Amino acid sequence: MKITLVKKVLADGSPCAKCRDVEEKLEENGQMQFIDQTLIADVRDPQSPGLQLAQQYKVERAPFFVVEREGKEAEIFTVYFKFAKEVLRPLIEMEAS
Repeated sequence: MKITLVKKVLADGSPCAKCRDVEEKLEENGQMQFIDQTLIADVRDPQSPGLQLAQQYKVERAPFFVVEREGKEAEIFTVYFKFAKEVLRPLIEMEAS
């Protein structure tokens, strides 16, 4: 499984507040270890990797997570709590057992 976090950078160059909050939750809960890559969706640069991914998956909210499992279509999560419950919790439980 590969997990990508996409964070947005606003027109003034600052990170989006919600993205910062989600990243803090990931850090506080020890979940960053499960994030394989972080991409930036820079609204000032249409070619930024995060914006490219957002366009590919037709996502208009940030932050968002792309979960890729072998042999399956990528899953997109735009809500941290849903992502944490459905993707991270099983990983943490597997690691604990």
